[in-house]
Amino acid sequence: MIIEAKDLVKFYGLNCALKSFSLNVPKGGVFALLGPNGAGKTTFIKCLLGLINIESGGLKVFGEATDGENFKRKISYLPERFSFHGFYTASQVVELYAKAKDVPSDELKEQVNTALIKAGLNDLKGKKLGEMSKGQRQRVGIACLMVGDTELIILDEPFSGLDPLGIRDLKKLIIDLKNNGKTIFLNSHILSEVESLCDYYAIINKGELIEQGELSSIMKSGSLEEHFYQLLSSKGSITEDLSEDTHE
Repeated sequence: MIIEAKDLVKFYGLNCALKSFSLNVPKGGVFALLGPNGAGKTTFIKCLLGLINIESGGLKVFGEATDGENFKRKISYLPERFSFHGFYTASQVVELYAKAKDVPSDELKEQVNTALIKAGLNDLKGKKLGEMSKGQRQRVGIACLMVGDTELIILDEPFSGLDPLGIRDLKKLIIDLKNNGKTIFLNSHILSEVESLCDYYAIINKGELIEQGELSSIMKSGSLEEHFYQLLSSKGSITEDLSEDTHE
């Protein structure tokens, strides 16, 4: 397993954002963590990246505890709200990320240009981030994923802010990464987009794991969206917003 979580507990003040949460993510393919807004999805990603501490439980990525640093070199991460200094151009931001990922200097220019083209930014590579729309900035973040050679790609609500063309391009990129042997871990509440991409799924609500499995097992009897709502309704688990939304 590339990600192993066992009985994670995380509090924001008195609010328990993760409640004995366990999850196993196999290597290869697309894994989707699904749940309503505030269910605990972003909190879990922050734990994965070592950005916040957990109260109890075990969490390993590539077999390493997340309080270390070595495993982070194998990860690319795109947050829901990608931001950078507004005076940098798209090319400069992607180049900075490439250098941070130790891309060899003789490959730097080619990798940056290729990433910008694949992200649909070739005509905007000289534009400053401060002059871009949210969707354009998100595309810059997508371009940053494509430089370097990381094994695990983590996407936090990746379709947020993208127009239909951006969604189409991102889905194609995710499929390409998967076909190149990468593991893609994403969270989303846009089930219609996830259904056409993921191989494995887990459903979280109110900080608890509701179900985990292979998408193919659901598709035999209906859609992911139908299964999602039926499952949560049967458990009386339709969530209200938790403090995750105010701690992102």
